[in-house]
Amino acid sequence: MKKILFSLIILLASTTAMAQKAAEARKILDKTAAVVGYKGGASASFKITSAKIGSTTGTIAIKGKKFHARTPQAIVWFDGKTQWSYMKSTDEVNIFTPTEAQQMAMNPYQFINLYKQGYTLSMTGNDRNFYNIRLVAQNKSRSAQELYIKVNKKTYTPTQVRMREGTTWTTIDISNFQAKTQSDATFVFKAKDFPTAEVIDLR
Repeated sequence: MKKILFSLIILLASTTAMAQKAAEARKILDKTAAVVGYKGGASASFKITSAKIGSTTGTIAIKGKKFHARTPQAIVWFDGKTQWSYMKSTDEVNIFTPTEAQQMAMNPYQFINLYKQGYTLSMTGNDRNFYNIRLVAQNKSRSAQELYIKVNKKTYTPTQVRMREGTTWTTIDISNFQAKTQSDATFVFKAKDFPTAEVIDLR
């Protein structure tokens, strides 16, 4: 009886500690989302490393769910619903509706629209300068199944996002974050600017 009671006490203490960590992680992400989700928009530099695409660097502008990213290989526009991806090597523009994982692969700040529902939050590690937060999808059908977000303790800006899609991990390192007003037109592809490009609608 004593062993059972002791086990129940340990289980209760562990569950309480996990709940406290989850609540702390949510508060940190709430503060981070407030910084990143500046009403007028923001900009940053990034480096993406993935087994699928290799490694590339670029810049990004964001505003709510919208983003516009530029790398040496491609230019991407997303207006909150539709994504246009211009590939410089083929002079092609692909139009499609991206999944969560596809949005995350180009927009490291997509997590601010994900963490509030459908993910279990926890704190990992004990870093002096950064909060390290883990998100695990509660629904196995979600394209972004697991994420790790590293947040600067002083500025509440994310410096790294790691995402797992299936068995493939993508790491996005972020720098030079600036709250900066962005025009809505920034997030929409303009055909007149790419007169020779072949447009392929995959929707």
